Amino acid sequence: MAPPRTPWVKKDLWSWVNVWSIGTVLIAAAVTVPIVAVIFIGLTPGDDIWSHLASTVLPLYISTTLQLMIGVGVGTLIIGVGTAWLVSTCRFPGKRIFEWAMLLPMAMPAYVIAYVYTDILEYAGPVQGLLRDVFGWTLKREYWFPEIRSLGGAVSMMTLVLYPYVYLLSRAAFMEQSVCVLEASRMLGRGPWRSFFSVALPLARPAIVIGTSLVLMETLNDFGTVDFFAVSTFTLGIYDVWLNMNNIAGAAQLAGLLLFFVVFLVLTERFARRKQRFHHTTSKYKALPGYELQGWARLLATIGCALPVVLGFVLPAAVLGGYAVIHFEAAANAEVFRHAGNSVMLSGLAAALALAIGIFMAYGVRIRKQKIVTFMARFASLGYAVPGSVLAVGVLVSLGALDNGIDGFMRGTFGISTGLLFSGTIAAVTFGYLVRFLALSFGTVEASLAKVTPSMDGASRSLGHGPLSTLRRIHLPLIRGSMLTAAMLVFVDSMKELPMTVILRPFNFHTLATYVHQYASDEQLGEASLAALAIVGFGILPVIVFSFAITRSRPGHTAEGQSS
Repeated sequence: MAPPRTPWVKKDLWSWVNVWSIGTVLIAAAVTVPIVAVIFIGLTPGDDIWSHLASTVLPLYISTTLQLMIGVGVGTLIIGVGTAWLVSTCRFPGKRIFEWAMLLPMAMPAYVIAYVYTDILEYAGPVQGLLRDVFGWTLKREYWFPEIRSLGGAVSMMTLVLYPYVYLLSRAAFMEQSVCVLEASRMLGRGPWRSFFSVALPLARPAIVIGTSLVLMETLNDFGTVDFFAVSTFTLGIYDVWLNMNNIAGAAQLAGLLLFFVVFLVLTERFARRKQRFHHTTSKYKALPGYELQGWARLLATIGCALPVVLGFVLPAAVLGGYAVIHFEAAANAEVFRHAGNSVMLSGLAAALALAIGIFMAYGVRIRKQKIVTFMARFASLGYAVPGSVLAVGVLVSLGALDNGIDGFMRGTFGISTGLLFSGTIAAVTFGYLVRFLALSFGTVEASLAKVTPSMDGASRSLGHGPLSTLRRIHLPLIRGSMLTAAMLVFVDSMKELPMTVILRPFNFHTLATYVHQYASDEQLGEASLAALAIVGFGILPVIVFSFAITRSRPGHTAEGQSS
C-alpha cells in the first residue's frame, strides 16, 4: 500500500494558499489602506488643533449630525415603509404606476434637489413672490415662511431622495412574504392594518433596518446639500479643517470620529437583532390578496404615494428642464460636454475595475472558504459604509506616502525626482471610487454566485477544467445579468459622487457633479441645469432595473398573478 500522505493539519493550514486566495487578501488589504491611514493619522500627535475644535465647533458638528440623521431616518422610514406596504398589498388608483415611480427620486442627487428648491422657495423665488403679490406683503418681517437653507430644509431634501432605499428593500420583503401568514392573521380577526403591524412589519424588519442603515450612511456622506445650506455637519467640518485651515491631522481626527459613528451604527443594528430570527414557515406562495381600499382611504393612498414622487422627482426635473430650455445656449457649451466626458471616463473606469476585482474576490471566497479570505473580503467591503470625505483623507494620505516613497527611492538611486505620480491625479479619484463602491460590485456578484450550485464546479473539474476555465465557461455566462447590474450601480454612483471628487480631483478638473455644485453655489442654476439633468438621466437606469427585479422577486411570480 502507498505510504500515508502529509498530515491533514499541515494541509489545512496551507490549503488556502493559491493565486485566488492570495490575490483576494492582497487586494482587500490595498483597498482598506485608506481607512487604516485615517485612523493612524488621527492617532498620531500633530498640531494641537483638537482641543480648539473640541471647545468650539465639535459639539455643533455632533449635535447637527445626530439631528440630521434622526430626521432623515424617521422621514424615510415613514414614507418608505408606508408606500411599500400600500403598493404591495392594497389596490387603489395609480398603484401600477407607483410600483416603479416610487423609485424615481433615487435618480435625483440630494444636492441637485437642494439647488432646485432653494431657487423656488427663497425670498426672491416664485413662491414667496406670489404670496407677496396676492396678500400685498412688501417686507420679509410681515409674514412667516419656512427657511429652506436650514437643518429642516436639509432633512426634507435628503428624505425626498433617500426614501427609495427603504421602499426598495421593504417592498422586496413584503413581496417575498407568504400570503398564508397574512390569511392566518385575518382568520384570527385582525384587519389589514393590524396584520401589517403584527405580522408583515416584524417579518420585514431585517430588510427595513438595512434600508434605513443605507439611508443614514448616505446622510453622513452628503456634502453638497449641507454645504449649500450651511449646515455644520462632520462632512463639512472635515472639508473646512483640511482645505481652509490646511490641517490634515485635524481633518483625520474628525474623519476618525465620523468613522466611529458609522461603526457604532452598524454594530447597534446587529446588536438589536442578535437573538431574533425571521423565518417564513411555508413554501406555498400565491398572488398577494390586494386589499381593495374604499372611500377616503383610496384617495389618501393615491395622494400619499404621489406626493413623494412629485416633490422628489417630477417637480425638480420639470424645473431643471425649463431652465435647460431657457438657458440652453449657456448650458450646452463645450465645458459641459468636456466635464461630461470626464464623468463618463472616471465612472466607466471605476465600474470596470470594481467589476473585475469584485468577480476575482467573490470567486476567491467561493473556491476557498477560509476564514482569513472571507474576513478580508468582508473588511474590504467596509468602504461603502465610510463617507466619501473620510475616504478622501485616507486616499490622499496613503497615495502621498507612496509618492514620497517612490520619489525618495528615485532620488537616492538615480538622482532624479518623480514628483507626485498619483496624488492630485485621476488615479487618486479612481482609487477613491474603487474603495467606496467595491462593496456594490462584490456583494452583487457574490450573491449571484451563491445561486450557482457547487455541483457545477465539480462537474467542470471532473472534465479537466481549472478554476479560471470554470469561471470563464460556467459562472460568468450564468451571472452576466448580475455583472451588468453591479457595473451599472458603480457607474451611476460614481457619476453622482461629490465630496470625494471635490477633494481628490486634479487642479482645474471638473466632473458633472463638481460643475453643477460650483455653478449652483454661485446662484447660477440655469447654466448648470443641463449638466444636472444629465446626472439625473444616468440615475434613472438602475431605477428601471430595480423595478423589474422587485416585481419578479416573488417566488412563483407569473404575469397572470401580477395582473390580478
